[in-house]
Amino acid sequence: MLLTLFNPFSPKAEPLDGAAAVAMVKAGNAVLVDVREPSELEQGGRAKGAINVPVSALERRADPNSPHCQPALKRGAPVILYCATGARSGLAGKMLRKLGHETVYDLGPISAWSAAGGELER
Repeated sequence: MLLTLFNPFSPKAEPLDGAAAVAMVKAGNAVLVDVREPSELEQGGRAKGAINVPVSALERRADPNSPHCQPALKRGAPVILYCATGARSGLAGKMLRKLGHETVYDLGPISAWSAAGGELER
């Protein structure tokens, strides 16, 4: 899996702007995933409606073939990823594509969500 994450040629998530992400989530057309660690959520909150699956747990909790997979990630719905700065969401996008998720978007930092009018919850 490590080779996939750092391979510049492996499939990655498509970039997505904040307004499009907010609209897709509001319409119920995508799963919003916060890939930050739980301690980071306590400090700054998260996007309303997002599920938290830290990068460190993605391989197990985002694999549709795993019994530990997050239920929302088993449906095959488009996935939108974000983190604190955009670095981890980019890595997570590659990992989800490797796990078989077909439609994966990278929102980048959580600030893109809030700048587009997306609500935050604590």
